[in-house]
Amino acid sequence: AAMEVDDPAPRGGAPPRIRRLEESVVNRIAAGEVIQRPSSAVKELVENSIDAGASTVSVTVKDGGLKLIQVSDDGHGIRCEDLPILCERHTTSKLSAYEDLQTIKSMGFRGEALASMTYVGHVTVTTITEGQLHGYRVSYRDGVMENDPKPCAAVKGTQVMVENLFYNMVARRKTLQNSNDDYPKIVDFISRFAVHHINVNFSCRKHGANRADVHSGSTSSRLDAIRNVYGASVVRDLMEIQVSDENAVDEIFKMDGFISNANYVAKKTTMILFINDRLVDCTSLKRATEFVYSAILPQASKPFIYMSINLPPEHVDVNIHPTKKEVSLLNQERIIEKIKDAIEEKLMNCNNTRIFQTQALNSSALTQANTRKDKGTEVSTPTGEKSQKIPVSQMVRTDPRDPSGRLHTYWQGQTSNLEKKSGLVAVRNIVRSRRNPKDAGDLSSRHELVTEIDYNLHPGLFDIVKNCTYVGVADEVFALIQHNTLLYLVNVVNVSKELMYQQALCRFGNFNAIQLSEPAPLLELLTMALKDDESMSDVNEKEKLEIAEVNTEILKENAEMINEYFSIHIDQGGNLTRLPVVLDQYTPDMDRLPEFMLTLGNDIAWDVEKECFRTAAAAIGNFYALHPPILPNPSGKGIRLYKKNKDSMESAGQADNDLTSTDEDDIDQELLAEAEAAWAQREWTIQHVLFPSMRLFLKPPKSMATDGTFVQMTRHQHTL
Repeated sequence: AAMEVDDPAPRGGAPPRIRRLEESVVNRIAAGEVIQRPSSAVKELVENSIDAGASTVSVTVKDGGLKLIQVSDDGHGIRCEDLPILCERHTTSKLSAYEDLQTIKSMGFRGEALASMTYVGHVTVTTITEGQLHGYRVSYRDGVMENDPKPCAAVKGTQVMVENLFYNMVARRKTLQNSNDDYPKIVDFISRFAVHHINVNFSCRKHGANRADVHSGSTSSRLDAIRNVYGASVVRDLMEIQVSDENAVDEIFKMDGFISNANYVAKKTTMILFINDRLVDCTSLKRATEFVYSAILPQASKPFIYMSINLPPEHVDVNIHPTKKEVSLLNQERIIEKIKDAIEEKLMNCNNTRIFQTQALNSSALTQANTRKDKGTEVSTPTGEKSQKIPVSQMVRTDPRDPSGRLHTYWQGQTSNLEKKSGLVAVRNIVRSRRNPKDAGDLSSRHELVTEIDYNLHPGLFDIVKNCTYVGVADEVFALIQHNTLLYLVNVVNVSKELMYQQALCRFGNFNAIQLSEPAPLLELLTMALKDDESMSDVNEKEKLEIAEVNTEILKENAEMINEYFSIHIDQGGNLTRLPVVLDQYTPDMDRLPEFMLTLGNDIAWDVEKECFRTAAAAIGNFYALHPPILPNPSGKGIRLYKKNKDSMESAGQADNDLTSTDEDDIDQELLAEAEAAWAQREWTIQHVLFPSMRLFLKPPKSMATDGTFVQMTRHQHTL
């Protein structure tokens, strides 16, 4: 009998014995459900970052996520004492009792995501909480720590690194390696989060890539977020929609969002759905929406939809899917019906209520475009660019005497400036109306400029820049770096100017925006700049005002182009409202804004494409460069410049050892504090923003080897 009990094989018709699975097997099975593919891991990690109150989330992916997934955030971090159980199954900070599940608002709550990752990959967590002097790094495998948390330097927040995903699941790893790269799915997830969480900066890039594929800055406008991620051509064809349950006293559900109008055409539906701030799928709602579009707009049956639905938490069951991909709603049919009715009404009236329209084409250009139809083909409306079946060449380059599509040929014509400008607007509008502005990066002039950067690269300096170690700030202009055993002085202003110029061309047509807190009137900025310009000292006030007015008009005329290519937004009233993010985590010195606007008005070669892009990028480079602050450096003897009693400055200068000359009461403390903050901020930016970016992106030109930008220290100086 004892042998029968121990014998696992069934005899005759006896049922097989039921056994309790080993915990490691249970965990591995669960991990395979939660982390189905690399994009599942990214979604879980990004949701954790948002739950942690992060304002910046950066994702880096290698080999579609199989080799490496790295998610960094600046959230509240993880306590050191919580690290031992961080990756155990069903450990979470979001729930304590089952009842909490009915009102759960955070995205993570099951305590399975991190644990699952440790069963199918190698996980390393680096984290620091506020007030700590250092962070901790710890590696996990199969739910437990591989080592005690090691103290380490860390920036605010948490970084989770998942390496060698599915290393122990041969079939799945091979399937994913052989199928399409998972990276597009990851980009899609991050894009959706970026549209909804507009107060968070998201970036997503392939490991080693200079440029992020998703790069969204925090903004106050949902439309700006959609524009940043999906492009201006999508935004142009969107309508706002809002629905609420009017029968209910306390509005049981509320939906707001944007839907595409009759002019939007795409090959597949884009539906971004958030329910109670949770990114989910709802097949029945998607199907109902597509049905409405196909019934009313047969030519545009694949819509772009963004919806944010808010319900009382107790009306949503979030616990029906291991990856929380789907949720179950109370009164789901009624909600879908009301949303469907609202979309139907909006689409029926969309010709009257369209609020986002493209700028009207120059009338002569529109006439030309419409009169040059090929037999049997139609030229669509300016907003229907995606429906174009006609090659661009047939739409634009139809008349050799008017080579609208060949921009170089166009500008070399012998026409007057006025004709050039109006023609230029027409060309730009026709070309732009038939393509996504994100493709602006395909312009050949911009490619030539980028190629020039590569051609002028100094290999020796490139090696120094890539592999240098930052030592510190040497003085107002120079910083010290070490490469191998040699020290170099680096001119921060020159290096940052070149880096910003190169970045302006690299991010061309795809910038994030810095929103100005208040619109800045161009006329005022230009007047200020002219007042400060020493070369204009002989010009009277009236002439300066006239110059400012002329420059304002020039900038307004070219506003659309500089907004599309460089994200410098000037509204119709002649106010500057947005500037580009040229380098992440960096804002230029706004004291130099008037000078920048004057340079844009004066020095840009508007009529020649390549020179236009070169001069605009150079102006941006100069404005964003790390110039010394306007206020002098107060360190050392510089503090005397902040004396209230200016008359005593000369005598103070003579009395070098007179300590009372810098008596606290005699110093303008407010101005001094401002100067100290500005210089400290500059030093921090040089170390934490400029040099890391320089190592990643800068391609130093040959001229930097001889113009004093990089100076090798002699041995004598080295030992000092």
